[in-house]
Amino acid sequence: MGIIGLIMLVIVVFAALFAPWIAPFDPYKPVRATIDSIYAPPSAEHILGTDDGGKDVFSAFIYGARVSLIVGFVASAITVGIGGTIGMLAGYFGGRTANLLMGITNIFLVIPDLPLYVVLVALLGPSIYNIILAIALIGWTSTARLVYAQVISIKERQFVVRAKAIGASPWHILRRHILPLVMPLLLAQNALVISLAILAESGLAFLGLGDPTLISWGTMLNFAFLRGAISVGAWWALLPPGLGIVWVVLAWTLLGYVIEQIVNPRAADHHLSAEHVPATG
Repeated sequence: MGIIGLIMLVIVVFAALFAPWIAPFDPYKPVRATIDSIYAPPSAEHILGTDDGGKDVFSAFIYGARVSLIVGFVASAITVGIGGTIGMLAGYFGGRTANLLMGITNIFLVIPDLPLYVVLVALLGPSIYNIILAIALIGWTSTARLVYAQVISIKERQFVVRAKAIGASPWHILRRHILPLVMPLLLAQNALVISLAILAESGLAFLGLGDPTLISWGTMLNFAFLRGAISVGAWWALLPPGLGIVWVVLAWTLLGYVIEQIVNPRAADHHLSAEHVPATG
Protein backbone atom coordinates (compact mmCIF):
# COMPACT_ATOMS: atom_id res chain seq x y z
CA MET A 1 0.00 0.00 0.00
CA GLY A 2 2.77 2.41 0.89
CA ILE A 3 4.72 1.60 -2.27
CA ILE A 4 1.64 2.21 -4.41
CA GLY A 5 1.02 5.55 -2.73
CA LEU A 6 4.67 6.54 -3.11
CA ILE A 7 4.71 5.66 -6.82
CA MET A 8 1.51 7.65 -7.38
CA LEU A 9 2.99 10.63 -5.56
CA VAL A 10 6.33 10.46 -7.41
CA ILE A 11 4.49 10.57 -10.74
CA VAL A 12 2.64 13.75 -9.75
CA VAL A 13 5.74 15.43 -8.29
CA PHE A 14 7.71 14.57 -11.44
CA ALA A 15 5.00 16.06 -13.63
CA ALA A 16 4.83 19.22 -11.50
CA LEU A 17 8.60 19.75 -11.43
CA PHE A 18 9.08 19.20 -15.15
CA ALA A 19 5.83 20.77 -16.32
CA PRO A 20 7.53 23.21 -18.79
CA TRP A 21 9.14 20.26 -20.57
CA ILE A 22 6.18 17.86 -20.39
CA ALA A 23 3.35 20.26 -21.34
CA PRO A 24 3.25 20.64 -25.13
CA PHE A 25 1.58 24.09 -25.04
CA ASP A 26 1.43 27.18 -22.87
CA PRO A 27 -1.63 26.57 -20.64
CA TYR A 28 -2.27 30.31 -20.30
CA LYS A 29 -2.53 31.01 -24.05
CA PRO A 30 -5.04 29.72 -26.64
CA VAL A 31 -3.54 27.37 -29.19
CA ARG A 32 -5.63 28.94 -31.95
CA ALA A 33 -7.96 31.92 -31.92
CA THR A 34 -10.75 30.20 -33.86
CA ILE A 35 -14.22 28.95 -33.02
CA ASP A 36 -13.19 25.39 -33.85
CA SER A 37 -10.66 25.42 -31.01
CA ILE A 38 -13.35 25.97 -28.33
CA TYR A 39 -14.00 22.67 -26.54
CA ALA A 40 -12.30 20.76 -29.32
CA PRO A 41 -12.39 17.02 -28.55
CA PRO A 42 -9.23 14.98 -27.90
CA SER A 43 -7.06 14.50 -30.95
CA ALA A 44 -3.50 13.60 -31.90
CA GLU A 45 -2.46 17.23 -31.39
CA HIS A 46 -4.42 17.76 -28.17
CA ILE A 47 -4.67 14.45 -26.32
CA LEU A 48 -7.15 15.89 -23.80
CA GLY A 49 -8.81 18.39 -26.12
CA THR A 50 -9.17 22.11 -25.45
CA ASP A 51 -11.22 24.20 -23.05
CA ASP A 52 -13.67 27.04 -23.63
CA GLY A 53 -10.79 29.44 -24.32
CA GLY A 54 -9.09 27.20 -26.84
CA LYS A 55 -6.29 26.31 -24.40
CA ASP A 56 -4.78 22.84 -24.24
CA VAL A 57 -6.36 20.85 -21.38
CA PHE A 58 -3.44 18.46 -20.98
CA SER A 59 -0.99 21.33 -20.50
CA ALA A 60 -3.31 22.96 -17.95
CA PHE A 61 -3.67 19.62 -16.18
CA ILE A 62 0.11 19.24 -15.83
CA TYR A 63 0.58 22.79 -14.55
CA GLY A 64 -2.39 22.42 -12.18
CA ALA A 65 -0.48 19.80 -10.21
CA ARG A 66 1.96 22.51 -9.13
CA VAL A 67 -0.63 24.59 -7.30
CA SER A 68 -2.16 21.58 -5.56
CA LEU A 69 1.20 20.34 -4.30
CA ILE A 70 2.40 23.80 -3.20
CA VAL A 71 -0.79 24.39 -1.22
CA GLY A 72 -0.63 20.89 0.26
CA PHE A 73 3.01 21.08 1.37
CA VAL A 74 3.03 24.66 2.69
CA ALA A 75 -0.39 24.60 4.36
CA SER A 76 0.28 21.25 6.03
CA ALA A 77 3.70 22.38 7.31
CA ILE A 78 2.15 25.46 8.93
CA THR A 79 -0.85 23.50 10.19
CA VAL A 80 1.23 20.73 11.79
CA GLY A 81 3.57 23.34 13.26
CA ILE A 82 0.73 25.22 14.93
CA GLY A 83 -1.11 22.11 16.08
CA GLY A 84 2.06 20.42 17.31
CA THR A 85 3.15 23.47 19.31
CA ILE A 86 -0.24 23.93 20.96
CA GLY A 87 -0.56 20.22 21.73
CA MET A 88 2.91 20.02 23.27
CA LEU A 89 2.42 23.10 25.44
CA ALA A 90 -1.01 22.00 26.63
CA GLY A 91 0.09 18.43 27.29
CA TYR A 92 3.27 19.30 29.16
CA PHE A 93 2.15 22.22 31.32
CA GLY A 94 -1.40 21.01 31.92
CA GLY A 95 -3.68 22.90 34.34
CA ARG A 96 -4.90 26.30 33.22
CA THR A 97 -2.63 26.28 30.18
CA ALA A 98 -4.19 23.04 28.95
CA ASN A 99 -7.71 24.24 29.72
CA LEU A 100 -7.15 27.46 27.78
CA LEU A 101 -5.39 25.96 24.75
CA MET A 102 -7.61 22.90 24.42
CA GLY A 103 -10.69 25.05 25.00
CA ILE A 104 -9.70 27.16 21.99
CA THR A 105 -9.04 23.94 20.07
CA ASN A 106 -12.50 22.59 20.89
CA ILE A 107 -14.10 25.84 19.73
CA PHE A 108 -12.40 25.55 16.35
CA LEU A 109 -13.31 21.86 16.16
CA VAL A 110 -17.05 22.50 16.28
CA ILE A 111 -16.91 25.11 13.51
CA PRO A 112 -17.50 23.58 10.04
CA ASP A 113 -14.28 23.92 8.05
CA LEU A 114 -15.56 24.73 4.57
CA PRO A 115 -17.87 27.64 5.50
CA LEU A 116 -15.08 29.21 7.53
CA TYR A 117 -12.64 28.71 4.65
CA VAL A 118 -15.08 30.47 2.35
CA VAL A 119 -15.56 33.39 4.74
CA LEU A 120 -11.84 33.89 5.34
CA VAL A 121 -10.84 33.69 1.68
CA ALA A 122 -13.73 35.94 0.67
CA LEU A 123 -12.60 38.54 3.22
CA LEU A 124 -8.88 38.26 2.50
CA GLY A 125 -9.20 37.92 -1.27
CA PRO A 126 -8.84 34.96 -3.64
CA SER A 127 -5.10 34.26 -3.81
CA ILE A 128 -2.96 31.21 -3.18
CA TYR A 129 -1.37 32.85 -0.14
CA ASN A 130 -4.75 33.58 1.46
CA ILE A 131 -5.94 30.05 0.75
CA ILE A 132 -2.86 28.63 2.47
CA LEU A 133 -3.38 31.02 5.40
CA ALA A 134 -7.04 30.06 5.76
CA ILE A 135 -6.26 26.33 5.74
CA ALA A 136 -3.42 26.78 8.23
CA LEU A 137 -5.52 28.86 10.64
CA ILE A 138 -8.34 26.32 10.76
CA GLY A 139 -6.87 22.87 10.09
CA TRP A 140 -4.52 22.54 13.09
CA THR A 141 -7.08 21.28 15.62
CA SER A 142 -6.85 17.54 14.96
CA THR A 143 -3.05 17.67 15.18
CA ALA A 144 -3.23 19.56 18.47
CA ARG A 145 -5.51 16.96 20.05
CA LEU A 146 -3.34 14.04 18.90
CA VAL A 147 -0.13 15.62 20.17
CA TYR A 148 -1.81 16.66 23.42
CA ALA A 149 -2.81 13.06 24.19
CA GLN A 150 0.67 11.79 23.27
CA VAL A 151 2.53 14.33 25.41
CA ILE A 152 0.36 13.57 28.46
CA SER A 153 1.65 10.00 28.26
CA ILE A 154 5.27 10.89 27.50
CA LYS A 155 5.73 13.41 30.32
CA GLU A 156 5.04 10.70 32.92
CA ARG A 157 7.92 8.50 31.77
CA GLN A 158 10.98 8.06 33.94
CA PHE A 159 13.48 9.93 31.76
CA VAL A 160 11.28 13.04 31.78
CA VAL A 161 10.79 12.82 35.56
CA ARG A 162 14.57 12.47 36.04
CA ALA A 163 15.24 15.44 33.75
CA LYS A 164 12.92 17.54 35.90
CA ALA A 165 14.63 16.29 39.06
CA ILE A 166 18.08 17.45 37.94
CA GLY A 167 16.74 20.92 37.10
CA ALA A 168 16.21 20.78 33.33
CA SER A 169 14.02 23.64 32.09
CA PRO A 170 10.62 22.92 30.52
CA TRP A 171 11.82 24.18 27.14
CA HIS A 172 14.86 21.89 27.27
CA ILE A 173 12.65 18.91 28.09
CA LEU A 174 10.19 19.78 25.35
CA ARG A 175 12.92 20.25 22.77
CA ARG A 176 15.27 17.40 23.66
CA HIS A 177 13.05 14.71 25.16
CA ILE A 178 9.43 15.13 24.09
CA LEU A 179 9.72 16.54 20.55
CA PRO A 180 11.79 13.59 19.21
CA LEU A 181 9.10 11.17 20.40
CA VAL A 182 6.27 13.29 19.01
CA MET A 183 7.96 13.88 15.64
CA PRO A 184 6.96 10.50 14.08
CA LEU A 185 3.34 11.25 14.94
CA LEU A 186 3.67 14.69 13.34
CA LEU A 187 5.10 13.15 10.17
CA ALA A 188 2.19 10.73 9.90
CA GLN A 189 -0.29 13.53 10.57
CA ASN A 190 1.45 15.73 8.01
CA ALA A 191 0.80 13.23 5.22
CA LEU A 192 -2.91 13.16 6.04
CA VAL A 193 -3.15 16.95 6.42
CA ILE A 194 -1.60 17.43 2.97
CA SER A 195 -4.45 15.49 1.38
CA LEU A 196 -7.02 17.53 3.32
CA ALA A 197 -5.31 20.78 2.29
CA ILE A 198 -5.39 19.76 -1.38
CA LEU A 199 -9.08 18.94 -1.09
CA ALA A 200 -9.76 22.28 0.61
CA GLU A 201 -7.92 24.24 -2.09
CA SER A 202 -9.74 22.36 -4.83
CA GLY A 203 -13.09 23.00 -3.15
CA LEU A 204 -12.41 26.71 -2.74
CA ALA A 205 -11.21 27.02 -6.33
CA PHE A 206 -14.28 25.14 -7.54
CA LEU A 207 -16.45 27.66 -5.69
CA GLY A 208 -14.68 30.51 -7.50
CA LEU A 209 -12.37 31.49 -4.63
CA GLY A 210 -9.15 30.20 -6.16
CA ASP A 211 -6.29 32.37 -7.36
CA PRO A 212 -7.45 33.72 -10.74
CA THR A 213 -3.86 34.17 -11.93
CA LEU A 214 -2.91 30.49 -11.47
CA ILE A 215 -4.16 27.27 -13.00
CA SER A 216 -5.20 24.61 -10.51
CA TRP A 217 -7.37 21.53 -10.83
CA GLY A 218 -10.12 23.19 -8.81
CA THR A 219 -10.01 26.27 -11.06
CA MET A 220 -10.24 24.04 -14.15
CA LEU A 221 -13.37 22.42 -12.71
CA ASN A 222 -14.84 25.81 -11.85
CA PHE A 223 -14.33 27.17 -15.36
CA ALA A 224 -15.67 23.98 -16.94
CA PHE A 225 -18.88 24.08 -14.89
CA LEU A 226 -19.46 27.81 -15.34
CA ARG A 227 -18.69 27.89 -19.05
CA GLY A 228 -20.92 25.14 -20.32
CA ALA A 229 -18.67 22.10 -20.55
CA ILE A 230 -21.49 19.84 -19.36
CA SER A 231 -24.04 21.22 -21.80
CA VAL A 232 -21.77 20.60 -24.79
CA GLY A 233 -20.59 17.21 -23.52
CA ALA A 234 -16.95 18.28 -23.08
CA TRP A 235 -16.06 15.57 -20.57
CA TRP A 236 -12.36 16.11 -21.26
CA ALA A 237 -12.55 19.50 -19.49
CA LEU A 238 -14.03 17.92 -16.32
CA LEU A 239 -12.65 14.42 -15.94
CA PRO A 240 -8.85 15.05 -15.91
CA PRO A 241 -8.79 17.62 -13.06
CA GLY A 242 -11.26 15.54 -11.05
CA LEU A 243 -9.17 12.41 -11.45
CA GLY A 244 -6.02 14.39 -10.64
CA ILE A 245 -7.48 15.47 -7.30
CA VAL A 246 -8.53 11.90 -6.48
CA TRP A 247 -5.09 10.59 -7.52
CA VAL A 248 -3.09 12.93 -5.26
CA VAL A 249 -5.42 12.64 -2.27
CA LEU A 250 -5.41 8.83 -2.53
CA ALA A 251 -1.60 8.78 -2.79
CA TRP A 252 -1.17 10.86 0.38
CA THR A 253 -3.86 8.87 2.20
CA LEU A 254 -2.11 5.58 1.44
CA LEU A 255 1.23 7.01 2.56
CA GLY A 256 -0.27 8.50 5.69
CA TYR A 257 -1.88 5.18 6.64
CA VAL A 258 1.38 3.28 6.24
CA ILE A 259 3.41 5.91 8.14
CA GLU A 260 0.86 5.69 10.95
CA GLN A 261 1.32 1.92 11.09
CA ILE A 262 5.09 2.40 11.31
CA VAL A 263 5.03 5.02 14.07
CA ASN A 264 2.23 3.28 15.98
CA PRO A 265 3.34 -0.37 16.30
CA ARG A 266 0.43 -1.20 18.59
CA ALA A 267 -2.01 -0.57 15.75
CA ALA A 268 0.13 -2.68 13.42
CA ASP A 269 0.36 -5.51 15.97
CA HIS A 270 -3.40 -5.37 16.41
CA HIS A 271 -3.96 -5.80 12.66
CA LEU A 272 -1.42 -8.63 12.44
CA SER A 273 -2.88 -10.49 15.42
CA ALA A 274 -6.34 -10.14 13.95
CA GLU A 275 -5.14 -11.65 10.67
CA HIS A 276 -3.57 -14.68 12.42
CA VAL A 277 -6.47 -15.57 14.69
CA PRO A 278 -7.38 -19.19 13.83
CA ALA A 279 -10.90 -19.84 12.66
CA THR A 280 -13.14 -21.68 15.11
CA GLY A 281 -16.47 -23.43 15.02
